[in-house]
Amino acid sequence: MMTPQIPKGFRDFLPDKMALRHSVIELMTSVFKRFGFQPLDTPCLEYAETLEGKYGEEGDKLIYKFQDRGNRMLALRYDLTIPLCRVVAMHPEMVKPFKRYHIAPVWRADKPQKGRFREFYQCDIDIIGSPSMYADAELLVITHAVLSELGFSNFIIRINNRKLLNALALSADVPQQAIPDFLRTLDKLDKIGIDAVRDELRTKGLLHKQLEECLDTITATHAYSSKQALAAFSKLVHGIPAGEEALRELATIRHVLDVHAIPEQCYRFDLTLARGLDYYTGPIFETVVTEPQIGSITGGGRYDNLIGLFTNQHLPATGTSFGLERIITVMEELGKGIHQRSLTHVLVTFFDESVAADSMKIAQALRAAGVRTEFYLSPDKLKKQLAYAANRAIPYVVIAGPDEVLSGCVTLRNMQDGSQTTVPQSDLVALVRQRLSLS
Repeated sequence: MMTPQIPKGFRDFLPDKMALRHSVIELMTSVFKRFGFQPLDTPCLEYAETLEGKYGEEGDKLIYKFQDRGNRMLALRYDLTIPLCRVVAMHPEMVKPFKRYHIAPVWRADKPQKGRFREFYQCDIDIIGSPSMYADAELLVITHAVLSELGFSNFIIRINNRKLLNALALSADVPQQAIPDFLRTLDKLDKIGIDAVRDELRTKGLLHKQLEECLDTITATHAYSSKQALAAFSKLVHGIPAGEEALRELATIRHVLDVHAIPEQCYRFDLTLARGLDYYTGPIFETVVTEPQIGSITGGGRYDNLIGLFTNQHLPATGTSFGLERIITVMEELGKGIHQRSLTHVLVTFFDESVAADSMKIAQALRAAGVRTEFYLSPDKLKKQLAYAANRAIPYVVIAGPDEVLSGCVTLRNMQDGSQTTVPQSDLVALVRQRLSLS
């Protein structure tokens, strides 16, 4: 007999888990639509060359690739951004700016750990064709809206700009060839602390007095207001055009967040944020929760040069991705959404064959009125049917036996407190909708 198992890093989702996932996805989708984003989907498979060379050396190692029967090299999609770029290049007729959302699984040959899997869902929003910082800022407003409406309170959206980082490296006399190493080390500050960052930079031969002073300033800004942080950054890159441009962009983002009344405790301008992917060209951002410690739950940035890999047309772009798996993990650890009600509102019992048709008509009337209704499929003892409803956490049960059908009434049982009400069949739908607060 075969032992049932699934590959490491992959998961089954039983109904109670799927109910929470669906509710989170539905909330995200409603927020995305509220801001005018349109749905998009792409194949799970791409030609390998479409994905290769887009994610940096480390990312390329994690792409699942294989050769099909036609000797074509294919790959499972690694993220939702590169497929979006391909779609935009193949359909230049799309109206710009193009605002899309895409919620779908991606695959990475990564090392599984808490909140990290080899198959997982990404929930992406992107704006193609707008160079405006208002586009980047809107992504952050949406991030705040989604997390707030999911019930998160202790989260911080970290914001930086790749142009500002490059200017910082220039002002600190970091050699051009060493800038990627410098940024990767700086990106670790929140995880390993300032002393370990200094040690690593010293080991790489990059640490000197001027850079030491920059690190002191950067560390101090973590306690600053957004306005104070931008002022401190300005001193670090004064006279460097790219750095000053980056600061103007961040000031615009700050203005938009202020207009939308986003609390300052929910975001921070953070010069240590570098993001791992090589294709970012402007503002970058990610969100972390302060408890539990699980890493970032959203991340993204501006990637103005990426679509140009697929077309001669230059198209500015910015986007962010919500990590569904990590969001779900945090919600479960914080006790949010674990005790979900059944997706079914009402169970209609099956007393016996003589009233089966009547019970099915009752179920159909409830469904037609927007009430999610299940008809019990066998004439088992009523005790067993009620136990089924209890185990499924179905809030209401309709009991329609021969006596009830003959009198034109039904019994509505509240499974939470055990109370029962006998009502005319003609009043049942209105009563159930009232009890469920269905508008």
